[in-house]
Amino acid sequence: MRWELSAEQADFRSVLADWLTEVCAPETLRSWLDAGDHGAFEERFAADGWFGVGSPEDLGGEGGGLVELALAAEELGRRGAPSSAWLGSMLALPALARDAEAAKTLLADGMTTVLAVPSGAAPNGRHALAGDGGLRGAISTVLAATRARRFVVPVEDGTLQLVEAGQDAVRVHGRELTDRTRTVGDVEFDGVHGTTIPGDAAEVLEQAALRAAVLVSADALGVMERMLDETVEYAGQRRQFGVPIGSFQAVKHAAAEMLVKVESARSIVYLAAASVEAGLDDAPLHAAAAKAQVCGAAAVAADTALTLHGAIGYTWEHDLQIFYKRAKLDAQLFGSVAEWNERLAARLELLPGMSQG
Repeated sequence: MRWELSAEQADFRSVLADWLTEVCAPETLRSWLDAGDHGAFEERFAADGWFGVGSPEDLGGEGGGLVELALAAEELGRRGAPSSAWLGSMLALPALARDAEAAKTLLADGMTTVLAVPSGAAPNGRHALAGDGGLRGAISTVLAATRARRFVVPVEDGTLQLVEAGQDAVRVHGRELTDRTRTVGDVEFDGVHGTTIPGDAAEVLEQAALRAAVLVSADALGVMERMLDETVEYAGQRRQFGVPIGSFQAVKHAAAEMLVKVESARSIVYLAAASVEAGLDDAPLHAAAAKAQVCGAAAVAADTALTLHGAIGYTWEHDLQIFYKRAKLDAQLFGSVAEWNERLAARLELLPGMSQG
């Protein structure tokens, strides 16, 4: 099945792609990665109105839904643009949607409120903090923790609390990642008091998990598209035995397999986004399939691209290494391929064995 975007969605993707081409050119991206500072991009992204896309207008957003967010994630992945704060905020937004003022504050301030859950597993309540006498405990590898002004924190009593960062009782320790386009940090809470957010924490975290699966898989799709483009271009330039390596049958087959992965991933991602947005009964299945299959395919495509580039592909001078590392992180971000396959299998009905006559 081939998913067809609406005219408005196609226009949105095209305009965003043009904006990213101007703002996030390869040399500019490298300057941010060298400096270890994503602030310039995040501030420009919010100031130019892109942060509000995919969020309800009555909360101060620009309208649209999860399909538009997936399109944004795809384009961000294709450019290798810093996206931790944006993704962390988009996962926090469902928690704040029941508190209109909090949601409006998030959308007005830009990428400042993030969901305080470990980024190595699907969001859940297993790492909730004790809340008696103030929140206490640590949450490791929180996406965009070093950029956050506020955290949405799961609490053991089944609630969520909105906690202001920058207090003495909230300490953030940044971690370095091989993928320098994203950031994480460990967050320690030492008796801090937050504001209770209305709603059931388990329900909100499950919704955040499905959104994470869709948006990370969309990012992986964009990364895979970029690696395919890089590989085709390189195969047309690199020569062996007097001819471009792209003329070799083995190279053609490898590139064709990458293309098949890209095209199949596109329909999976968009379907999952629309399904989760609509709240369909099969939405958890669609989201799990997207996270497992697309991110798994992107990790394999990264290995293929690196093989076809040879050693130059992993040098800092070549752009492929940026996307290779990003694809590998996407395969683990908010749950590994194996974890999401387990979630998928757990929701499938077992079929009775065929009787033999």
